[in-house]
Amino acid sequence: MLRKLIHPILILPFCLYINSQEALLSKANNSIEEILHENENQIFLNYSDIDNITLKNNRELKALESLVNSTMFTLSSKIAKRYPSLDLQASGLPKYTSGKNYNSSSSTTKTSQFSANPSLNIKLDLIDPLRGSEIKIARNNYAIAKNNYEIKKKDLIKEAKSRYHKLQKSYQDIKNKTLSLDLSITSLKDAQSKFDAGIGTKFEVLEAEAQLSRDMQSLNEKKIQNQINKIELKEILNINGDFEINQKQKLIGFWNHKLNKNITEGLANSLSLKNINLKKSIKENQAKNYLNVYKPNVYISNNFTSSFSKGDSLSVKIDPEKSGSSYTNTVSLNFSWNIFDGGQNKNLYKSSKADVKSEDYSYKNIENVLKTNISKAYLNLKLNEEKILSSLKEISSTEESLRLARLRYDIGISTLKDVLVRQKELSNANSKKIDSIYNYNLNLDELVRLTFLEISNICNEENNLIKNEIQSICNI
Repeated sequence: MLRKLIHPILILPFCLYINSQEALLSKANNSIEEILHENENQIFLNYSDIDNITLKNNRELKALESLVNSTMFTLSSKIAKRYPSLDLQASGLPKYTSGKNYNSSSSTTKTSQFSANPSLNIKLDLIDPLRGSEIKIARNNYAIAKNNYEIKKKDLIKEAKSRYHKLQKSYQDIKNKTLSLDLSITSLKDAQSKFDAGIGTKFEVLEAEAQLSRDMQSLNEKKIQNQINKIELKEILNINGDFEINQKQKLIGFWNHKLNKNITEGLANSLSLKNINLKKSIKENQAKNYLNVYKPNVYISNNFTSSFSKGDSLSVKIDPEKSGSSYTNTVSLNFSWNIFDGGQNKNLYKSSKADVKSEDYSYKNIENVLKTNISKAYLNLKLNEEKILSSLKEISSTEESLRLARLRYDIGISTLKDVLVRQKELSNANSKKIDSIYNYNLNLDELVRLTFLEISNICNEENNLIKNEIQSICNI
């Protein structure tokens, strides 16, 4: 009779306790959701849209584009030196002169005259020792500006894709922590049920409560991190308003290129190495110009001057209808020659030649850095392929281990501690899979950036089979 009375009495507080825990959990989640979801109309952002949106919206690229245009106009101005220059001058257009000249020994004369004196000068440099090198320098600067634009563009696209993957990863982290939270709620219910039935301990209930609290905190942290990642992606893409992405994490493709090909293509296509060669060429041309100063500059010129007048000048009686004109045309071949300047330009020549050697060392250094970065990205890609496969196996094993541990706990031959350990192992296994897919995609984007090769949608089974394993990355 007493036993029949005890059970209803114990069940009531148990139900109230579980309800209170769920209410607290719901309240905590709602407060986070209120912070995170205060959004306007959403647009959907695909991974394939990142390139176009970055090119269209990013302000850094627009600034570099203006710099490219500036160097292009500078090049045009240097090329213009190949063509003749034309100068038109006019001394009074028109000019009016009036006056009176008194002399006691002669008649008084007067002046009242309109005049114009235009002149036209044409000059063409036949031999300009500096012109050729200046055009080459301007052309190289233009090429460097274009390369810098491409470098920045590719870096920004890579960074935007990295933030996209990071946001996608954070959605999967939320999903994983939500699963852990659900498992912790189940564990707490089981522990409380056993305690109320007299076959469990208070320690197990407290342990389950602590695990539930940790999972709640971890989930909230992941939600906040998700929102931060979203803001960072929005910032680099310069998007107005809210947006949403495909939350499902997947491999963006496969890398079917051998390591040697990666290094060869990366060095051949590297814009940074091309810029170093261009800078070296600029310094060589600057050095030449310091010596070319000592060479003569030869040019031909044609100077045409004319004069038109109407009226009288220094006449006793002014004739307003009197007019006159004259012209002179002079063609000449000229040259100028800077013979000696105290050795100033010779020393500047030596300085530029020393700078040329420094570019050789810079080239070798960047070349070694590129080889290292390409090799690291390639090997990390292969490592993450293995991690993806091993994490999938680990998830399968830990799911079964958790199921068996819960069955053992239910029938009383195991403790809640064992269930919580298996539960944590499952969460860790899911995190490993999420991280390995995230890093795999980052490695792919980095290899594309470094080598200029393309990601394939078709998996090369021969390259991607894991030794002594039936599973392959091609099946993911």
